[in-house]
Amino acid sequence: MHLSLRARFGLVALAAFGLTAAGLLIGEVMNLQPCPLCIFQRLLYLLIGCLAVVGALLPGWGRLWAALLGLTAVGGLATAGYQSWLQYFPTASMECGFGEPTLIEQIVDWFGVLWPAVFMATGFCSSKDWMFLGLSMANWSGLCFLAFAIVAGSMLAKPAAAGVRAA
Repeated sequence: MHLSLRARFGLVALAAFGLTAAGLLIGEVMNLQPCPLCIFQRLLYLLIGCLAVVGALLPGWGRLWAALLGLTAVGGLATAGYQSWLQYFPTASMECGFGEPTLIEQIVDWFGVLWPAVFMATGFCSSKDWMFLGLSMANWSGLCFLAFAIVAGSMLAKPAAAGVRAA
């Protein structure tokens, strides 16, 4: 089945916004407390969704949007990987949220003040309160970011096959 570039961006947007909603729903239903790294990943999912919407609306610039989407996904993969490391080796690591706030914590705090119901970080990064099939939410998030990076790479590798003619 051949999907146009616009359709692929649309599916990425749907997936990114869906993952954000699922994270919020799981947190509410299970009374989970998100940490700064969780909230930062939430922000990255929203950024991926927004980039994908713009890519769907302006497919002529598809390579740019795919590159930005891929870079954001790689940043999310690194963030989820770091959180996974904190979860598996909590004694060997410094817990996030202690000491001077990092740039990520400052960004999360700013969004938490603007919209606390969605972006307030109150949990610990090393907590593995939610597990599914033996993987924590950070592990699953890393796999999702990896999938987004692969999709972005495929959009960069085959833009002409995606229905956008070279100018």
